[in-house]
Amino acid sequence: MPQKPIYRVVFFNQGKIYEVYARSVGQGDLYGFVDVGGLIFGARSAVVVDPAEERLRSEFEGVRRFHVPMHAVVRIDEVEKEGTAKITEAGGAGGNVMPFPAAAYPPGRDPGRS
Repeated sequence: MPQKPIYRVVFFNQGKIYEVYARSVGQGDLYGFVDVGGLIFGARSAVVVDPAEERLRSEFEGVRRFHVPMHAVVRIDEVEKEGTAKITEAGGAGGNVMPFPAAAYPPGRDPGRS
């Protein structure tokens, strides 16, 4: 019986880079969004607790599926096995991920008018 694929999804959210592992990733019913479902978190261990993963686990508690705007997705990889879910700071010194640039024109303003 073939094993279901596991995906590592890295996306930008509120000034931070989220890295989560999921069983399903695809184009959802909402136009312009990536559909992520079946989140996978590492097995709980009484000896070692990763605070970053616990924060993600509590943030996504009860969530079966969530939608990420396409422009916020940094990358999606199909991997052999799940790793540790984490949240890291975006940009920062020595970082290699930059946030997507903001709109050139503020909302509600027509760029063709003076």
